[in-house]
Amino acid sequence: MGFQPSMTFINLPVKDLKQAIDFFTQLGFSFNPQFTDDNATCMIINDNTFAMLLVESYFKNFTNKEIVDATKSTEVLVSLLADSKEQVNEIVNKALTAGGSPSSDPKDLGFMYQWGFQDPDGHIWELSYMDPSYVQQG
Repeated sequence: MGFQPSMTFINLPVKDLKQAIDFFTQLGFSFNPQFTDDNATCMIINDNTFAMLLVESYFKNFTNKEIVDATKSTEVLVSLLADSKEQVNEIVNKALTAGGSPSSDPKDLGFMYQWGFQDPDGHIWELSYMDPSYVQQG
């Protein structure tokens, strides 16, 4: 097989780091204090996937390109697989209560259920549940 990274880091610019940490804490995420300071935090998505939330001025150190205003343009869709339709609804509703906004209406495709939200910086987070019996193994 080809390249299979052992970890994934999603790097996202944020305007207000404290607001981003407060928002994602309300959704149940935690942060690695070893990689958290005034410029950045490491949000733990799972054992091998992390979102580095970087203050925009710090984020600019990693690119020569202009930073997209995610409230006006889409630069990435972060998709997370949930354990059930109910969990999708629970997380999106928490996001909406915590200050996020809807990114789409719920979609029930039978074998898959999707719904998403925008965080306070406009980044789109899509949550999905896929019926395990639909996924072919092997």
